[in-house]
Amino acid sequence: MKLLSTALLALGLSACATPGVEQYRAEQPALDLQTYLNGRLDAWGMFQGRGGEVQKRFHVAIDAKWEGDTGILDENFSWSDGTQSRRVWTLTKQADGSFRGRADDVVGEAIGEVAGNALRWRYVLALPVDGKVYHVDFDDWMFLIDDKVMLNRSYMSKWGFRLGEVSLSFSKP
Repeated sequence: MKLLSTALLALGLSACATPGVEQYRAEQPALDLQTYLNGRLDAWGMFQGRGGEVQKRFHVAIDAKWEGDTGILDENFSWSDGTQSRRVWTLTKQADGSFRGRADDVVGEAIGEVAGNALRWRYVLALPVDGKVYHVDFDDWMFLIDDKVMLNRSYMSKWGFRLGEVSLSFSKP
């Protein structure tokens, strides 16, 4: 019985494991973050709650530029409820090829790993909701489709509980 319990626990834990970005190393086209996230980009997205219902839609106008290994992404959001918001990321490429990022509403530092056509971007966002601010974990997965389009799926959670998902499509002119 003890062996069965241990096996079931191991199986349950492995089912919760998220695949790493390395599994996409051979996928093409290869994502060069400094090339793709450079210049003007537009993105359209939506937030879906736990049950899958679309709660908000948005457009993001992004101006991005790099000086050496440091990039600035100036994101201007237009939300479906008529509100506007802005996030300015400072990204830094690391010697090992990973990226670190900071923004005013990001708690600590974001960590990004690139392999093949994929970027996994993890961070904690200070998210204002109804007059309160919650620290929410984001696990972003971005996939370069071609030289103009990148798709993004973000999983939001708090204390390991799924809160919802953000889907986003980036487009370069």
